[in-house]
Amino acid sequence: MTPAQAGRVAWTVVSIFIVETLVFGLSVLPAFAFWERMLRWVPDWPILRPAIVAMTLIPAYLVFAFALIGLSALSTKICGWRTAPNGAWKLRDLEWPLLNWSRYMISTHVVRVLVGTFFRASFLWTLYMRWNGARMGSGVHINSLSISDHNMLDFGDGVVLGENVHLSGHTVEGGMVKTGTVKLGRFVTVGLGTMVGINVEAGEKCQIGAMSVVLKGTKLDAESVYVGVPVRKVERNSPAAATVETARLDA
Repeated sequence: MTPAQAGRVAWTVVSIFIVETLVFGLSVLPAFAFWERMLRWVPDWPILRPAIVAMTLIPAYLVFAFALIGLSALSTKICGWRTAPNGAWKLRDLEWPLLNWSRYMISTHVVRVLVGTFFRASFLWTLYMRWNGARMGSGVHINSLSISDHNMLDFGDGVVLGENVHLSGHTVEGGMVKTGTVKLGRFVTVGLGTMVGINVEAGEKCQIGAMSVVLKGTKLDAESVYVGVPVRKVERNSPAAATVETARLDA
């Protein structure tokens, strides 16, 4: 590692530590202030005070979750930490676009663990992705934690991602990180456990079956059904298509 690379890595580590410390601290502050006020207001009785304080845990966590997604998304926007489009960076070179991408990924991971674990498939999870750079229509439903590079995502109205769908705007190949967009048209459904590569486009009302793999650069036709590894188009009246439709209705 050259001195210049070492300096870039050192600044990356220091900057992410500072930013995440501020974001986490400011997110905890409202909950802490709420608890402090409750302790002052509640009489110091042996059972009443512990009971009331315990019952404030969930409301305090909700306040923390809202604060964290807002401040985290704001911090990455202000700092310019985003996944650069059409990127191709060698890991060993440790260039600034790669390091900015890594800071974006770390910030996203913090929210994924502290908020997404409990709020995936909720409006709060979709709201965070919007604030963090994703372009999404109304009624988008995301039941997965394996969604990253939010600013590379373009989802139309009514898109549904099933449990454990792996979808991101980057791939690692031969020691290089490559980036690309993922565009899902209106009412696209992606079945559970499916993997979607970069530079994928799916037309309106396209359905992708569970446990499938959509290779990078694949273009999926509108109002069609795809299944398999890698995906292939199947007729809508086939048994495979019927299985995909059943899974969609049960989601």
